[in-house]
Amino acid sequence: MNVKRGSTTFLKVIIFLIGIAILSVCIYWLPEAARRDAIERPGDYSLYPLLICAYGLCITFYVVLYQAFKLLTYIERNNAFSELSLQSLKVIKKCILSVIFFILLAIVYLRVRAQFTGDDAAGPIAIGLIGILVTSIIAAIVGALQKPLKNAQI
Repeated sequence: MNVKRGSTTFLKVIIFLIGIAILSVCIYWLPEAARRDAIERPGDYSLYPLLICAYGLCITFYVVLYQAFKLLTYIERNNAFSELSLQSLKVIKKCILSVIFFILLAIVYLRVRAQFTGDDAAGPIAIGLIGILVTSIIAAIVGALQKPLKNAQI
């Protein structure tokens, strides 16, 4: 096993473990939070928009993980500078932009809800803004990776 194959296999295992962690959040934690909220506040459906944003984030994150897995497979097969890897990077970049959209949607909802209820939503909004910063950095890295691939294909 050469070094490139070993490192890509390691990264594939990490992607698989991250996928399992996100799946457990989607299957156990989010429905459990909705159940607890429904018990504590019957008739109040204010958590549902946040759950929609959370599931939207999970779905797009799974698409990113799948595309990263495919990209690592292309690298293993010495197709790193192919059209397929460029397509994977384009899909990753679009998914990152949709992640930013879902985070912005949740921030707007929290801000509007805080106006009506008088709650302080500064903490969750700050965490959302940090999430936007991190995903923007990742989008910039993906964009920087796309340029050499486009130039190599010409």
